[in-house]
Amino acid sequence: MHHSSREGRLGAALVEAADTLSETFDTAVYLRRLSDHCVALLDASAAGFMLIEGGETMSFGVSSRQQELVLDLLEVQHHGGPCLESYSSGEPVPQVAIRAAHATSRWPDFTERALRYDIGSTFAVPLRRNGTPLGALNVFAPEPARPSPPLADPPPAHPSPAPEDGTALLLAQTLADAASLGLANHRVFTQYRTLTSQLQEALSSRVRIEQAKGMLAERRRIGMDEAFIALRRFARSHRLPIDEVATAVITDSQDIAELGREHPGPA
Repeated sequence: MHHSSREGRLGAALVEAADTLSETFDTAVYLRRLSDHCVALLDASAAGFMLIEGGETMSFGVSSRQQELVLDLLEVQHHGGPCLESYSSGEPVPQVAIRAAHATSRWPDFTERALRYDIGSTFAVPLRRNGTPLGALNVFAPEPARPSPPLADPPPAHPSPAPEDGTALLLAQTLADAASLGLANHRVFTQYRTLTSQLQEALSSRVRIEQAKGMLAERRRIGMDEAFIALRRFARSHRLPIDEVATAVITDSQDIAELGREHPGPA
């Protein structure tokens, strides 16, 4: 969809950032889309997210524009870089000129690699949720072109000028905060979905065991408690889950045809 204004694009980005409560959610696709919005909003060369957990880099999400460049510049930050600095401090790293940072040996591996790609400057903002750091968003700007001789008639102004440094940092942090919320919500959604599945399976298992007890009690003309003891004894002696034994009883498996006739030793 075409957005005629930065406000419209930002609105679309925030809506996408909130859309994480889905079983088909894909973190890489999600972060790529938000990186693309970031590039468009900030008129940047490229952008990318680094997700970190327990101090270890977990995954990357990079913009469609210059994917290999961004992935390389994120991966090279294992010894230091704007992402790790922002993640560690929990604060934004304001725009830094790559040549100046390289001259002062700030992030030497990162700046050397960035200069190869003609990256002029970079900044990063943290991903954080309720005080917990999740990673960082890194934005890259190109090496400024050398000034050209003035033209007789200056070109018209750009219809959508790039935001000033402070505004760019604020926009990037807004996107990072929205992404942090979306990722945190998806994590909770996944946890509850897993818990629901476990509870449903436990309930289904209990139903199967009760059904197997009833069938075994009827077949062998024994009480329900005796039937359960027989199920449990058979499961233990054959090192099988009791639910698996119950399912075999329900399906009349030949493997346990004599289950109810086993010697009634201690359960």
